Amino acid sequence: MLPYLGVFDNIGYKVDGYNVTLVGQVTRPTLKSDAERVVKSIEGVEKVDNQIEVLPVSTTDDQLRRTLYRAIYSGPLQRYSLGVQQPIRIIVKSGRVTLEGVVDSEGDKNIAGIRANGVPGIFSVTNNLQVVKQ
Repeated sequence: MLPYLGVFDNIGYKVDGYNVTLVGQVTRPTLKSDAERVVKSIEGVEKVDNQIEVLPVSTTDDQLRRTLYRAIYSGPLQRYSLGVQQPIRIIVKSGRVTLEGVVDSEGDKNIAGIRANGVPGIFSVTNNLQVVKQ
């Protein structure tokens, strides 16, 4: 449905009756419009409020994304890189990093935050990773 949704994108939604609000950040403008189109096609949805932010084009941020991916998805967190959709989302905007998604333990959340903070050129890291309740 959204073939270009990747580890550097984060899309969420809120439902209020027949209305859906889309939130998050994406690296491609087409992904924002594709997400709206897909949600509008769902039976029962009457209105879509698309509040997804398209991140600014930046070669510096692109380089940070690649470096962050290698730092986070290696070593003890490598198992999270398996599968089509990686559960740790890496959002970079003007050198500021936000980690979104789900991990198995508080330790994994902390490791991801430490690894992100260790990447040179980062201004700040916000670790919003959620721990799965088991």
